[in-house]
Amino acid sequence: MKYIGVNGVPTPSAEAVISVMDHGFMYGMGLFETFRTYGGEPGLLDRHLKRLNEGCRTLGIPYEADAERIRKEVTELLVLNGLSEGYVRLTVSAGEGPLGLTTEDYIKPTVILYVKPLPPMDFSLYTQGKRLWRLRTPRNTPESEVRLKSLHYMNNLLARRELAVYEQDTKQHTKQQKGEAKLSAPSQPSVSLAYLPSEGMLLTAEGHLAEGIASNLFFAEQGRLYTPEIGTGILPGITRAIVMELAARCGLSLEEGRYPWDRLWTADEIFVTNSVQELVPVTQLAEPDGKCAVVGEGEIGPLTKQLLYFYRESVGS
Repeated sequence: MKYIGVNGVPTPSAEAVISVMDHGFMYGMGLFETFRTYGGEPGLLDRHLKRLNEGCRTLGIPYEADAERIRKEVTELLVLNGLSEGYVRLTVSAGEGPLGLTTEDYIKPTVILYVKPLPPMDFSLYTQGKRLWRLRTPRNTPESEVRLKSLHYMNNLLARRELAVYEQDTKQHTKQQKGEAKLSAPSQPSVSLAYLPSEGMLLTAEGHLAEGIASNLFFAEQGRLYTPEIGTGILPGITRAIVMELAARCGLSLEEGRYPWDRLWTADEIFVTNSVQELVPVTQLAEPDGKCAVVGEGEIGPLTKQLLYFYRESVGS
């Protein structure tokens, strides 16, 4: 990123700074939203800003996002960073405060807008899908009644580090398998062992399915959709909400509840959702002890494909 928006002003990245007394830095008091653009326009912006504004009111941060202003800032930063499409993060930090835990509302928040290239997403991601790992790192309980998309992100970072260990071990094992296949059958074509991108699944302390490191979870059995309820401490995702609305529109039965990890082993289809990658099928399950399984036919299922189509039609991909 060449330029970052700081309090509405496009600023060279090297010059973009905040105060060491900012309570977002000191205590994690702040919120953020991530979304992507479609045709240069922020997708589902009104929904993201509604969640952000509600969270700011909960935290006593005097910020009310203006959708038109955010659109203009995103457009400007896309141009300055030489991008036609972008991955956008809007961060609202509480702003400066005293050293210590204050009970007073904040006065002047810090607003930072990042725009970077969308991560490369191969078409095969939406056909061959992802591998979903059960993590040992538990989902922590939310700080408030409903989980906010806050700057308190250590739980997710620890989960991502755990997942990185599994990913590295899998890459090494796959490489070893390919080498052994070539040695055992030199006259035959090498065995194709696909390496899938991964997501990690956080469970609650009670062992219930919660959410991915950066996604919400859905699974299907006999044409019925299931997703963990908000009471498990998950983030009420924007894409999650859209999928639930689309399911109702398509006449699909959907249930929110508390489910064990083992429930996924009998699922016909599984997919995860977020605002950047949309709906991504899960085609493999894996556990730290090495146990693994293929989901369904090992490719995107018909229900997931239908919902992905309608999501993109609705959002504008």
